[in-house]
Order: sequence, then structure tokens, then C-alpha cells
Amino acid sequence: MQRNGRSQKDQEHGEGGLATDDRPPALRRWGHFTAARSRLMIWAGVLLTVAGLVLAAGAMDRLVLSRFESPGSESVKTRAVLEKEFGGGTPSVLLMVTARQGTVDDAPVAAAARELEEELALRDGVADVASYWSRDGSPTLRGRDGKQALIIAGMGGTVTEARTELATISPEFTRDEELFTVRVGGGDEIFRQVAEQSRQDFLRAEMIVFPLVLLLLFAIYRRFAAAALTLGMGLFSVITTLALMHLVTYVTEVSTFAANLALVMGIGLGVDYSLFVINRFREELRLRRPVPEAVAYSVGSAGRTVTFSGLTVLVSLSCLLLFPFPFLRSFAYAGVGTVLTAVFAALVILPAALARLGHRVARKGPAGNSGTPEGWWHRTALRMMRHPLRYGVPALAVLLALAVPVLGLTFGTPDERVLPEGVSSRVVQQEIRDNFAAEEMDAVQVLRRGQAGTAANSTEIEATALALSRIPEVHQVDALTGSYADGGRIAEPGAAAERFGHEKDTWYSVVATHEGLNHDVDRLLSDIRKTAAGEGEGPDQVRIGGYPAELADFRAQLVDRLPLVLGLVLAVTFLVLFLMTGSLLLPAKATLLNALSLGVMFGALVWIFQEGHLSGLLGFTPTGTIEPSIPILMFCVAFGLSMDYEVLMLSRIKEEYDRTGDTLGAVATGLERSGPLITSAAVIMAASFATYASSGVVFLKMLGLGMVAVILIDATLIRAVLVPVLMRLAGRANWWAPKPLRAVHRRWGLSETEPAATETAETAGAAVR
Repeated sequence: MQRNGRSQKDQEHGEGGLATDDRPPALRRWGHFTAARSRLMIWAGVLLTVAGLVLAAGAMDRLVLSRFESPGSESVKTRAVLEKEFGGGTPSVLLMVTARQGTVDDAPVAAAARELEEELALRDGVADVASYWSRDGSPTLRGRDGKQALIIAGMGGTVTEARTELATISPEFTRDEELFTVRVGGGDEIFRQVAEQSRQDFLRAEMIVFPLVLLLLFAIYRRFAAAALTLGMGLFSVITTLALMHLVTYVTEVSTFAANLALVMGIGLGVDYSLFVINRFREELRLRRPVPEAVAYSVGSAGRTVTFSGLTVLVSLSCLLLFPFPFLRSFAYAGVGTVLTAVFAALVILPAALARLGHRVARKGPAGNSGTPEGWWHRTALRMMRHPLRYGVPALAVLLALAVPVLGLTFGTPDERVLPEGVSSRVVQQEIRDNFAAEEMDAVQVLRRGQAGTAANSTEIEATALALSRIPEVHQVDALTGSYADGGRIAEPGAAAERFGHEKDTWYSVVATHEGLNHDVDRLLSDIRKTAAGEGEGPDQVRIGGYPAELADFRAQLVDRLPLVLGLVLAVTFLVLFLMTGSLLLPAKATLLNALSLGVMFGALVWIFQEGHLSGLLGFTPTGTIEPSIPILMFCVAFGLSMDYEVLMLSRIKEEYDRTGDTLGAVATGLERSGPLITSAAVIMAASFATYASSGVVFLKMLGLGMVAVILIDATLIRAVLVPVLMRLAGRANWWAPKPLRAVHRRWGLSETEPAATETAETAGAAVR
């Protein structure tokens, strides 16, 4: 037996290894099928692309907007009760009226403002309207200097319908009149402008990404045909993913922001998988195989790796479906669609195209089997393994140092500062912060079930309102019996107080100070609940609603589901890597290294976006906290991509180990063959995500910069240094698994070599060791 464990028959079978019978593996047979019917496959791809373009063209109009709310939560149920019983919900839009001369109490200004309020109330989509003038001069609706006052409104219908109507209302009600100016703000207007900005960023990213990726691919291949073909697979993935998302919208809601992910992931994975298949095709051509045979062997070997890689990314992104939020689930739909279409392109359309193009995508230079070239990656891997501690310890120290800021991670709620300075709704909100004592739009709604809002209960209602007004972070409490502040009544009940009356229940509007909303909102809501409930009352008698409560419920349910999602992602990806390698240590090592790269990503998010470093250069305003849903999305995407690179690398290492039984040589050769591909794929993926670094929306800016950081760290320090170092230190343990699990792997394992070749390599490797 040869040292490398290969017989003459192995060599005849090439990279696929020794088969247990005369029948080639299924994927190799599929490669033969696509090569033999290449024209049919290409036309099928063209028809799918055309159909996808038709569906994708209407996808953006079908995508919807989402609020930060948790369906079925207490705050959402409270809003539903208030809308049903009291005819009013949570206000989400405001008009800021600024008097040109005098104050908002001057008779001409007040009269014109009331007309403006009535005009707004008559608009389609506006459910209820109130103002400083119709709320009996409520102090929370008047600026400190008396020059500004607010008209607030709630929008009816779905959030998409509301913000669509706002797109018409906002410009019409942005006015410069003789007596005052009018500006539009509020939560729905802020996030309408966020969605508008994200659409513009999507179109701008399309214009940048495609030519940029084409240039990078040409630099990698030095062949225009190969570069154009690879980009074409990415385009196919983007187009068909948008088409699939369009179809999903007929079943459930899909957020507009998911299109941004579909663009960069479609290009990234489509290019990633095509790079791997085309590189394998080039290797087969250099072995002087005929083009159809080269296609078959490329699909038979690289096709397995693409499938495993797609499975790991799909698992990570599918876990977003465990969150009960349409916003996050939308990214799962986009991610799953991207993986499926990218794998389809790599295994169906691409092989057929390679069969037609043949040597036009081949690497320039003479053909022939010159053995494994000892290039930079090969030499680097051997150098790292000769001195594992010398290189491994500093690399680990750098990664840990970059990850340290994550220890200060603080989750918070988003506000107008997700938009750039100068955007109208952000300017309005900043003026409210500066000139108003509190934010009426962010009032906490306290619903008392079973306490009738009638005069018979006025004593009890007033006692509760007085108690609520004594909470330090509460600026004002409005109730059926009047308005209260600092433990005393500041206004008698007027016509506006009638909104708190109902024959079964009553509610209180608790307006917190700016400081109360900007700091520990959870503690404030807890204090309000305890105060409103009183002694001996059941938890169902008091319900909390309003925008602060909706954000708190959203964040709480998000964090509660996080351990389940993390656990499932880790478990399933561990299982996939075990089935591919037959080892317990390699999946554990991959998980540890991915955790390090993710730590760097989150450290960068905290250092930049929470603490505000580089905020001037990058053009955003730090808030001191990070909204939690975006980092969770980034975790699933980054973990999937890191495992994607892990699979691409381990597949070549495992293939070489199965062939030779030599761990160190397998690591060096595997990195030499996969390292350039991983680096190229990482550069292209990072360039795609980097287009969002200049976005005006902080969410997209975070996604772009965070993903660039994790991709580049993963493809450099992780793959070039720590992977060979840890595999050198582990030695024979790299491939260890208990006997029962070895039997499982032999029966169900997934690898690029055939079982008989693997067993032969194990025997040869044992003899060598």
C-alpha cells in the first residue's frame, strides 16, 4: 500500500476517491447529467431568471414596514383594548406648530391651529387627533418658551398603510404660514423616513456592488468569462430570492429591510459557491480531463462542500424564525431564499455553463499534474504549525483585546438618532427634547380593568393618579378626574378628560420626564405598575401600554428567546460539521473560533456605535446603547458565513487527510487550496457589505461595518493563524470520536471522499502515526 493510501483505482477515480462499486457518486452522476444536457440547463436558468425578474419587479411594492412591538404582548393587548373601548390608541404622528411672533396662546394662532387640527382629522388614515388647544392647554403639549405646541394623531390601519398615507400627509402638512410654521414628526414619521432612506441605500448599493464585484472577480480569475459567469450566479441568486420573497408576501408579512440583506447575501453566497466550483473545475482541467469529465468531478467533489456550506448558513438564518417578530422573520425568509438559490445556481446552472465555456474559464498556463504547489498559504501554515505558541498566543491576544468592549454592551431602544442630522423628523424630535418638559407621544398608558371610569369612582381614581404623579420620573398624570403633578392636582377635568371614561374600565396617561425615558425604562414601568395596582390587586387588573411599554416588551421577548436560538444554531452546526469530518474536536474548535470572531464584531459595534468612537468620521450620533434586534440578526448572518468558510476549508483539509493520513500535510495543502478562495470570497463579501457603511440609517451602517469586521478577521487571523495552530496542537485528537459516533459517521457521514477511501486513509494514517 502506498503511503498516501491511494491505489491505482483511486487515481483512476481521481479526487472522488475509491468507490465501493462501479457506480459513481450521485453528485458526480448529476455533473455528468448537466454537462450532457448543458443547453437545456442553461435555457432553464434563463427562463427562471426572466420569471424571477418579473416577480422581483413587484417585490418591493409588496414588502411591508414593521413597528418594534411583540405580537400578543401585554402592551399590544392594552392598545387593542384602548382602541376598542375608548376609541383611541397610541399616537404615532405629530405636527409641531411654531408661532412666528408671540406665543401659541395668542388668539389668532390658537384659532388657526384648531383649523389645522380639524384638517388633519379629516384626512384618510388618521384615526384620532388631539392638540394643546383641544386638550385644555395641557403643559406637556406646550414648549417651555410658549412658542411651540403640538398636534398629535394616531394612524389607523396597518403600519404599512399608515406610513404610506404619511408619505402624502407629511409634505402637505410641512408648511410655512403667516402665523406659524408646521413640521411633521413622531415615531411613524421617523421610521417612514428610515424605510425611505433604506430603499435609497438599496438602489445605491446595487449601482456600486455589481461593477465592484465584477472588477474584483476579474482580478482573481484573469478571465472575463469566469468573472462574468460568477457574477451572473450572484445576480441569479438576488433576482430569484426577491421573487421568492414576493411569493412569501402572499402568506405572511415580509419587511422592506430584508431586501437589503438579499442583495449582499445573494451576491456574496452566489460568488462564494461559484468560486469554489470554478476553482475545482480549473484543477480538473489541469489534470487534462475532458471538459465533461472535469464538470462531473467538480460537481462530485465541490458540490458536496457547497451543499454542506449552504446547510450551515441556512440553519443559522432559519433560527430567526424562532423569534415571534415579523421584522426578524423577514430576514430568515431572505436568508433561506438566498442560500437555496445560490446552491441551485452553483449545482445546476453553473456546471452547464462550464460545460459550454470549457477552457475559456481555465487558468492560464500549461496543463498537467504538477502536484500541490507550495505557495504562500502552504508555507504560512507550516510556519504556524512549527511554532504554534509563538504565533497563536499573540493572535489570540489581539482577538481578545478587540473583543473586550463587548463586556460593556448595553441594549436600548431606537429613536430618531438612527437618521442623519438634518432629516426633518429628527429635527422635530430634537426640538421636543430641548424645548418641552416631557414627551406626550411617549406617555405610558395604564389600564385599570374592572374600575369603571365614572364619577362614582372619582375618589379612587384621583388617589391612584396622585400616587402615580409622585413617582420621581413622572412629569404629569392625566385621568378622568383631572391632571396631576408632584402629588397635586394641576388642572380640573375638562372635555379632554372624557376620553378616560368607560362603563367597565378606566385608564391613566402617565407622561414621564426625558430622563425617565432615557435611563432605566424597565424600572420606571415596574414602579408605575406597582403604584397603579395598589395593595392586594391581581396582576390582570392593571395593564401597561404605550410606546415605552411596547419597546420594553419587544426587547424582553427578544432577549428571552435568545438562549434558545443560540443553542439551536450551535447544536445544528456542530452536527453538520461532525457529519462532514467524523470528529468531535473539529466542530468544537470551529465553534470556539467563530465565537472569537463574533466577539470582535460585537466589540466593534460597542466601541463604535455605543461608545461613539469614529462617529464624526462615519456620520452618526451615538446613543449610548444598541438596539438588540440588529446584533441578533448579525449574529445569525455572521455565524453562518463563518461556518461557510469553515466548511470550505475543512472540506479540503479532510479530503487531503483522507488521501494521505498526514494531519500536518493535510492542513498545509488544504489551506493552500482553500485559503486563496476564502480570502477572495471574504474580500468580495466584505466589499458588498461595506456599501452600507455609508448608509444614512444607523441600522444598515451597523450591519455593514460589523459584517466587514467579522469577515476580514475570520478570513485572516482565524484561518491563517489559529486554525493551523490549533490543529497542530491537537494532533491525532483532531479526528477523534467515540466508537459509537464513528459508526454513525460511517453510516450517515458527509464527505468529499468515498467511504472506502476514507477507511483506507484511516488505516494508512494510523500506520504513519
